[in-house]
Amino acid sequence: MKSPLSARFQNMNPMKLLPIKANFSYEKLPGYDNGNGAKKYRWRSPSPGGDRFTLPKLSFSRVILFAVTVVFFVGLLATSGYRRHQNMIHHQQPPPRELFPWEHFPRLNGYYNGLRTLVSLKDHTPEQLFVRPDSEAPLDTFPSATQKAKFNLPPEPSPSARPFPFSPYPPYTSPEYLKEFFPVQECYLDEGLKTPTPDIYAYPGIPQNMTNPFFGSYEQLGIARDMCYERYGRLGPYGYGYSPEEGGFGLADNSENVGAERVWEMINPKKVDYRNVDWGRAQQDCYEKNKVRFDNEEATSSESHRQSGSKKTRSRTAYVLRTWTGYQYTEWQIMTLRAMISELSLKSGGEYDVHLLVHVKDDSIPIWASDVIYQRTLEENVPKEFWGIATLWSEQQMRTYYPEPFTDNLENDSGLPVHSVYRGAHFALQWFSQQHPEYDFFWNWEMDLRYTGHYYEFHERLGQWAKRQPRKGAWERSSKFYIPDVHGSWDNYTKMVEEEIALGDDEPVWGPPEYKAREKVPSPPGTKPPTSYEEDNYEWGVGEEADLITFNPFFDPEKTNWVFRHDITGYDLSLPPPPRRVAIITVSRLSKRLLNLMHEETFRYRHTMFPEMWPPTVAYHHGLKSLYAPHPVFFDRNWDLDYMNQIFNYPKKDVDSPFGWGEHNLLGSSFYYNSGFSGALFRRWLGASENGEGGRYEEENGSGRMCLSGVLFHPIKFERGD
Repeated sequence: MKSPLSARFQNMNPMKLLPIKANFSYEKLPGYDNGNGAKKYRWRSPSPGGDRFTLPKLSFSRVILFAVTVVFFVGLLATSGYRRHQNMIHHQQPPPRELFPWEHFPRLNGYYNGLRTLVSLKDHTPEQLFVRPDSEAPLDTFPSATQKAKFNLPPEPSPSARPFPFSPYPPYTSPEYLKEFFPVQECYLDEGLKTPTPDIYAYPGIPQNMTNPFFGSYEQLGIARDMCYERYGRLGPYGYGYSPEEGGFGLADNSENVGAERVWEMINPKKVDYRNVDWGRAQQDCYEKNKVRFDNEEATSSESHRQSGSKKTRSRTAYVLRTWTGYQYTEWQIMTLRAMISELSLKSGGEYDVHLLVHVKDDSIPIWASDVIYQRTLEENVPKEFWGIATLWSEQQMRTYYPEPFTDNLENDSGLPVHSVYRGAHFALQWFSQQHPEYDFFWNWEMDLRYTGHYYEFHERLGQWAKRQPRKGAWERSSKFYIPDVHGSWDNYTKMVEEEIALGDDEPVWGPPEYKAREKVPSPPGTKPPTSYEEDNYEWGVGEEADLITFNPFFDPEKTNWVFRHDITGYDLSLPPPPRRVAIITVSRLSKRLLNLMHEETFRYRHTMFPEMWPPTVAYHHGLKSLYAPHPVFFDRNWDLDYMNQIFNYPKKDVDSPFGWGEHNLLGSSFYYNSGFSGALFRRWLGASENGEGGRYEEENGSGRMCLSGVLFHPIKFERGD
């Protein structure tokens, strides 16, 4: 049996990895054909009755004619064959490309172990312990983790493997919480307050021999690893597995479903009818009911405050998804949006608001001039249930908001105008933040991201982790991939980076850097270090909210051949380019303070850079607290760890950086801008067949449906399998 993706990887074209200009594709993955061209070609089976083929009866003249015709065609074939042979002699076919080194590592298959193999975390053995990276077995014959473990599979999950509702929220009703904060009023899906927000369901334990992440750590971020999610418990509450007539999407008719009834027995409310849900109204009602939790004036004047003394207010966060007119909202995408709103906003009592920031691609539509045109455009391009959370914008609108001239561009590699969404996606987010000063933080999210875990747990734990981090060494720690099996504990990793700083030639980042510029926006208070770098004992910044949280490390683009490193606008070209930092993929959490600085730099001095360079660079220039969050990232092969550390954290040449020509090393990861493994693994989790593997038959006759801990996938370009 072929291992997943093997056929696709074998045909990768390394030339597509090279940066090109006008037609550079930021989504196309070498060797992956979005499901259209990744077929396995086989000889056709003989047609029924083929063994009974007989020659028809022919007359003598017809036999002579047939013989002449055969001789003629044989002559043609011989002549053309001779010519092809001569051409091959003079024009040799190029040899097949050499495999990248990482393609020689053996496949990992523990991801596909299902519910029948669940064990407690303490009894879990990751498959990396017995799949040796130096074994280099043939990719098509390497045994799976399930085969190696030789499980004695029962016909269904064991009785102890029962799903449970997972709630990562603070104990809102406990005396300890209420002593510090205002009570949380429950929010509902409907105006009649009859339909509560649903829970999601997880299974205790994880599949035996489930693959460990290579980058990042559940434990470091405080995300639960001792449980996992399968598709019914994760998506059933949002419409998966029940019919459109009941208000769901179906989608499970051809899916393995052993034990799914246990989820349906527990789900409350049963099978929500989402056909009449208005998410905008639900979010607004939730906030109004809980307004005292966030508004200092409301809190001061409240009866609860007068009776019990001062209570803390909570910050609010906008969760902004960037979409566009013409975007196709699949059933899977709609369930993802429902999960985000329910888990982030409604169940938290309004701590988050989910927004769709919709790019109107046709600049001739005057959405700013007519409420009627605005509403019609919205209704034609967004599903009805999300009308109330959508905000439209256009590039023409941004040209008015940030008017020309934008001069002194160092290099425009894409050839596109500065206001294009490709080069100026941050303009819309800056504008949106100015329209919504009520939010303290803004998650900049993309439509092709998926998360198998609980959205509130993931985002809250990231924020809490970032708040605990000191500023000393933060930029340097955030410039590397954290590999726990190489670096050990986070404390050990911190000490290692500190030693590298001491032995290196570069000065550590400590407050805003000095650089020459024609004009500068003043940095805000609190960004100058209170002591020298040496005197600080990892104290400055602890307890301070992070202004920027990213999902990939920061890097200095001048030390790489990243294609957009010189897309810098508005800075004096007679001076050296300003120092910069980049984090690939624009997904991040930005503070109001950071977005205000980005806005001011843009409208005051017409400063801007490529979208993945602009927020980290502004944060760097102004001494803001910025961190790469070490979230778990998985790979489809068992890399040698010393080699992995060298490739990703210590490339021998600048051009080998994983954020330049060396980015092919991330094709087999679960998170990068062009990863192929991410989509393949996610579709398998949904129960689909991927390149002829997985799907209902294999799940029913194997270890059951997949069960994953929280994994952030990117990109997911489609969700239907073969």
